[in-house]
Amino acid sequence: MNLDVFFTPRSVAVIGASRTPGKVGHDVLDNLVSSGFNGDIIVVNPETDSILGLPCFPDLQSCGQSVDLAVIVVHRDRVLEAIKESIDAGAQAIVVISAGFRELGQEGFDVEKKMVDICRRRAVRLLGPNCLGIINSDHNLNASFASRYPEKGSLSILSQSGAVCAAMLDLCSTRHLGVSKMISIGNKADINEIDLLSWLANDEQTKVIIGYLEDISAGDAFVKAAEEAASLKPVIILKSGITPTGLKAAASHTGVFAPVDSAYGAAFSRSGVVQAENFEELFDFSAALALQPLPAGNRVLIITNAGGPGTMAADAVEKAGLQVAILENRTITLLREKLPRESAVNNPIDVLGDADPERYAAAIESAQNDASVDAILLIMTPQTMSRPAETALAVAAAIDGSKPVLASFMGGKDVLPGRDELSAAGLPDYDSPERAVAALRAMYQYAMWKNRPPRLITHFRVNRRRVERIITRRLRTGRLTVGEVKGKDILNAYGFKIPSGSLAASQEEAVEIAERIGYPVALKIASPNIIHKSDLGGIQLDLTNSEAVEDAYDLMILKITKRAPGAQIDGIYVEQMIPRGLEVILGMNRDPQFGPMLMFGLGGIFIEVLKDVAFHLAPITESEAVQMLKTTRSYSMLEGRRDQQGLDINAIASGLQRISQLTTDFPQITDLDINPFIVGDVGTEPVVADVHLTLAKP
Repeated sequence: MNLDVFFTPRSVAVIGASRTPGKVGHDVLDNLVSSGFNGDIIVVNPETDSILGLPCFPDLQSCGQSVDLAVIVVHRDRVLEAIKESIDAGAQAIVVISAGFRELGQEGFDVEKKMVDICRRRAVRLLGPNCLGIINSDHNLNASFASRYPEKGSLSILSQSGAVCAAMLDLCSTRHLGVSKMISIGNKADINEIDLLSWLANDEQTKVIIGYLEDISAGDAFVKAAEEAASLKPVIILKSGITPTGLKAAASHTGVFAPVDSAYGAAFSRSGVVQAENFEELFDFSAALALQPLPAGNRVLIITNAGGPGTMAADAVEKAGLQVAILENRTITLLREKLPRESAVNNPIDVLGDADPERYAAAIESAQNDASVDAILLIMTPQTMSRPAETALAVAAAIDGSKPVLASFMGGKDVLPGRDELSAAGLPDYDSPERAVAALRAMYQYAMWKNRPPRLITHFRVNRRRVERIITRRLRTGRLTVGEVKGKDILNAYGFKIPSGSLAASQEEAVEIAERIGYPVALKIASPNIIHKSDLGGIQLDLTNSEAVEDAYDLMILKITKRAPGAQIDGIYVEQMIPRGLEVILGMNRDPQFGPMLMFGLGGIFIEVLKDVAFHLAPITESEAVQMLKTTRSYSMLEGRRDQQGLDINAIASGLQRISQLTTDFPQITDLDINPFIVGDVGTEPVVADVHLTLAKP
């Protein structure tokens, strides 16, 4: 069954309607009547004959007619009975506004399960419980207890929190953003964000989807639904519960725990969702994407009436990874003809503090046809001669709609008249250039995602059977930690370059191996109980002869037995020394929601101190792997500068793709860490210096 009946019912029953204003049962009915719903409204309250001029019935059977949508606002103990009564009356859609279920513990969770079981047996869908309700302004339907009914528009809201829904509706009214649908999903006992994304993606009245989520029901299904929706219209989501305290708060609110934020960020990036970091950004981005066209590129033109804000905007543009546009000569000539001689006509364009509305309009008309400009940021600060309202009207009239135009009328009371006119004209306004630039960045990133090339996953020729044998043997013996020796066997089977080496069980065997593979060599302790070998003296490097190998072997065994007396020692791994290069880290952690999550970062302080890492969900394409590297702050160290040759970026990307294939092929691998992965100049093959894997219990 689709969800149409929730949004376009012919009849709505309110079970638990109240005569007392301020009670949820009264406000839901009052909203339904006030919204102008033109279908049948059936009121159920056994204690009165009428409410708000509508007849009341003691139960649904007494009304003598069928019901499309039932809205239940009764005590938790009576909800199951009300659901059965609604289904018997023909309801195909049920909204349970009542609270007191999984958010209060196991007993409430069990009642939720019974609710869903009852509905599924009769092919009925359920929204909630513990929700604000549902609104469809296109159908004059307000089956909620929200305090504000929105203007009609193209924005659709879904939220796990009813309170956040109410705040969204209020802010939409303040910003003159029209709303098509509002859906409060509450505890998501049945209908969840995946169902709603799929439905709203195909809703013609919805142009932009915005949401607030505390958890995601099913990672793979969410990514698929979000990607399909984002390919048709912008999807902007604020995800909370990303800190330990936030996770606890989300759990007490909806009864669930959420994965770490990096997994959500990777999932959003992959599926094209625009992620808002806070409530402010949620609406900053929504206004820009709902009211303005997408930019063709990242080149921004700044028009300002003061030098300081123009400089602030230019800084914000570059920090956001956008570009300050370089204007064409033709545009500069036009600007010189139309603006005062004192005006700066390069970017930022300074129309001066005494600028009248016509001067702003002239600047926009001259620059918006410039092919080197992809977006325009308009800044006004209040001067004694400024006319904010008239300027807003002139700007709106001058814009041809070919490029996004965002405004920042900086200040307070003096610029309010201008902000009102900007809102009425459909021009997003921000109280600082930085907020406007953040919205432009979100628009650009979404536009680039929409125009991305088709996703083509490379499938390397690998020795999958070799890996199957290693993993099967490990699982059979219960050894779930895979150390360097067998880990390198696994990576070798998937095309990684591994230095020559073997495991030695004695001093004599270590010398024999070293003589065979050639000096210099490295010695490394092999133990499933020791991950950080160097911390315990478990690594010796650059050994150039047999005497050095013998001494290093003895010393290493002595140190390990003292520093890790309980550790199981499988032997000492003798390995050919690796050529010098840049140390990077490649990894994978299997997220319980979204599956294999790939990681890249430079070694040392870049990860440990600066936390400069990038994440992406597997499977990954070559272009996505390269882009993953570019998102790190340390990427410039890979590129090379001036006369220095860059490192082999494509080789690192290939390594990420091979990890992607390995961990997709073998879901038994829960963690993988190649640290370090030694990368050299372009044309040289990276080398795995060390690796550690963890397997899941069978």
